[in-house]
Formats: sequence, C-alpha cells, structure tokens
Amino acid sequence: MSLTLIGQKKGMAQVFDENGKLIVCTVILANANAILEIRRKETHGYNALQIAGVPMTTSQAKRAKKPIQGHFAKAKVDPCSVVLESRIDEVDQYQVGQKIDASIFADVKYVDVEGVTKGKGFQGVMKLFNMAGGPGAHGSGFHRHMGSTGMRSTPGRCFPGGKRASRMGGDRQTVQNLRVVAVKGNLLLVEGAVPGARNGVVYIRKAIKKG
Repeated sequence: MSLTLIGQKKGMAQVFDENGKLIVCTVILANANAILEIRRKETHGYNALQIAGVPMTTSQAKRAKKPIQGHFAKAKVDPCSVVLESRIDEVDQYQVGQKIDASIFADVKYVDVEGVTKGKGFQGVMKLFNMAGGPGAHGSGFHRHMGSTGMRSTPGRCFPGGKRASRMGGDRQTVQNLRVVAVKGNLLLVEGAVPGARNGVVYIRKAIKKG
C-alpha cells in the first residue's frame, strides 16, 4: 500500500521530451499535504495516515465548525478543505504536522490518479449509451427514443438494471498507469488525461500495476 497525495487538476499542457516527441500532459498542483493524525496497528488495528490538503481561504477557515478547527489546531496545521486517510505499511518514519509534497513521486515512473468526472446532468440514451435512436423521417413518431423495452406476458415486466435515460457524469473514476513526465516543485506533470474539471480535487498514488 502506497501513500496517497491530494492535488488539484490545473489543466492540460504540451511538452517535448529529449527526442523531440510532443507529449500531452495534465498539470496537477500538489501543494504540501500535512499529516493530521497517525493511526497505528496497535491502537486502531491498521496503519494509516490522516492527510489534509487544499488549504482553506481565510473566510472558509472562520466558518469551519469548532470540532474541525480544534482538530487542525491540535496538529498545528492550517485548516484544509480535503481530508483523507491513506493506509500504508509503515508509519514510524512519519510525524504529526509533517509536510508531504510532490517530491515523493520524483523516482516514480507511473501513478494512478483518482477524481470525480465532469457532471453532464440528465441525458438521454443516445448521448449516454450511444444508441441509434429511431428513423429520421417526419412520420416515424420517435427520433431520439430507445424504443420498446416491454416483455411478453411472461414475465410481463421490464427487468431492473436496464439502460435508461439517467444522470451522466459526476462519478468517481481512477485512471491507472499514467506516466510521470516531470515533477517541478509542487507541480506534477502526467501523460494523458485525468478525470474532473479544472481545479477539481484529485488523488495521486503510485501505480499498483506498474512500478
């Protein structure tokens, strides 16, 4: 189990490698994450770090609930809007209040990036599932519908779980095995696209399937 870092997707960029090949990258801002709490196997049953990222603005920090403010004050960490628990094998080398930045990926070749996809609202079956729709003639009666979904008298109903018009996007998704192109300060450049809109929160960890 590897450490997970909190970051923000900042957009796309193009860079050239040493061979002159153009690489399309996603720029991720991974400001230093702070350790709020350390969970140990002896007391909690597992080893993990509670990590905070994406610092709150001054007004957000003032509006935060008193228990949240106290939790951050106890660790002597500035209030953040995102908190996660990352399970790892060993926690002895970490301390409460310690900062972790993008440099942990300096020697990593591939990462997995998790985020929430762009929400597209309620969509029909043609956009959602690439269905063909009905004939385009004026007298067809339907153009962008999915057609009949009924059954015979046995079972006399539609089975649940079928494809219907529904909400599209806004799902938690992980893109695996993205190559790390460069680590420059708090900026992490990975090859390809990652889920989410600009300034959306993403979670970066060392790739599970590739070293």
